[in-house]
Amino acid sequence: MRETTTVRGVRLRPVRPAGWWYDALLLAGLVGLTVALATGNLFGIDRAVADWAQAHRPTPAYWTAVVLNYLGQGTPLTLLAAGLGVLLAVRLRSVRPLLPPVLAFALTYLTIGPLKVWTARPAPSASVKEPFLPAERTLPLFQDDLPVRFAQSYPSGHVANAIVWYGVIALLLAPLLRTAGRRMPPRLVLVVRVVPPLVVLTTTTYLGWHWLTDSVAGLLLGLLLDRLLHRIPWDDVPLPGRLRDWDRPFTSTL
Repeated sequence: MRETTTVRGVRLRPVRPAGWWYDALLLAGLVGLTVALATGNLFGIDRAVADWAQAHRPTPAYWTAVVLNYLGQGTPLTLLAAGLGVLLAVRLRSVRPLLPPVLAFALTYLTIGPLKVWTARPAPSASVKEPFLPAERTLPLFQDDLPVRFAQSYPSGHVANAIVWYGVIALLLAPLLRTAGRRMPPRLVLVVRVVPPLVVLTTTTYLGWHWLTDSVAGLLLGLLLDRLLHRIPWDDVPLPGRLRDWDRPFTSTL
């Protein structure tokens, strides 16, 4: 069944699973995970995963994970998505392809960073490099006495960014290929949207740059933001009259 939700007369695009219940479940999961950590729970799981990763991190595996983790770098992904948006906008003579990267940047900027600062959690590696905290002190949230740069582990920005930006890239890449007479296979769309975030989640946890629960929180937040972005009917968003000559639609069913 296709979703037919409307907001002020504008029909939202369908997402899967359909309905807002899944969004509510993701939000509840993020809130519940944060509360659990704030009350001192799940630390045993985080410590066990971090200790296992540290004990099974030979040099070749370490550097392989470091390279793969670059798939989740927010700035390059932002520039790539913006570049695709500009290229598609020029080809179609439409400003609409610029809207997804702009809104994605706004959503990630207004959620990921503030949550990191508010929760003030150190990374696992904070016990072996500056600020050299005792191991037990690297786990709790809300360590506001630490400098901000040492307490920005929760949620994982790499994981959340990967989900959001690869979703935007897939959204733009399909119509861009159509302008060249090519079609983007649905399986390739799925690969673009799923594989990089999973690689980033695995590597950022394996390298000890984030606790497992940091990565899970990034996953929940990223999926929530991704669903919000993919609900937006980009071709129907009202634009100023002066842009009437640059108002062509661009989206397709992915």
